[in-house]
Amino acid sequence: MKESILPVSPVPPRIQAPERPRREVAINQIAALWDSMIGKKVVMAITGAVLVLFVIMHMIGNLKILSGPDNINAYAVFLREVGRPELGYGQLLWIVRIILLICVILHVTAVIQLTRMNQVARPVAYNVKKSLRTTIAAQTMRCGGVVLLAFIIFHLLHLTAGAVGFRPGQFKHLAVYQNVIAGLSSWPVAIFYIVAMAALSMHLHHGIWSAFQTLGFNTSRNTRILQTLCRLIALAVFLGFVSVPVSVLAGWLR
Repeated sequence: MKESILPVSPVPPRIQAPERPRREVAINQIAALWDSMIGKKVVMAITGAVLVLFVIMHMIGNLKILSGPDNINAYAVFLREVGRPELGYGQLLWIVRIILLICVILHVTAVIQLTRMNQVARPVAYNVKKSLRTTIAAQTMRCGGVVLLAFIIFHLLHLTAGAVGFRPGQFKHLAVYQNVIAGLSSWPVAIFYIVAMAALSMHLHHGIWSAFQTLGFNTSRNTRILQTLCRLIALAVFLGFVSVPVSVLAGWLR
């Protein structure tokens, strides 16, 4: 008996999906990270670190005013001439400003979206007692953030552009010493600066510690050291910035 041989149908070739460009894959990965809660926390930590570094450097530069008009005014000129001749006058300063603006936008956007994600994930609060320390820290971060945004806008219009807080012709370009004394001689403005710096110091204290936690720098061994470091940074920034309006109000700077 002969075995019947059935025709074997050819196996269709496997169709491979086209390989996506690496750039598209990278963009999708970044978008996926941004959409996640941990991604937003990482963005907050990184942009916050950049802003903290700027705040410290800005404070050190501001303290030059305590040594007289020549040093602080020369420092203002230096900030606009650094990078020459490769860069034009003030170009590096504008690059830094743009980077800081991007960091502020990303930081604030991440905070808002993360808050909304937390509210959606937990629309009804758990029936547990929250620690007073955690509640105060959270409220301070939110209220302090609003105060800081208002202060940044006012500060840019005030001592950077001279658009508010000065009489016509009183604000002089690159005359930092004279502008600071004229701008902070008004006690309501000086008090607002002091209050804003208090909000900044509390924001730094809680924000730096949160960044350490998000990036995984804290351990059971170094928790106290990092907490102390956060307090020292916040206190140093507060005292450094507040020393300027206090010196103007006290008449130590004339």
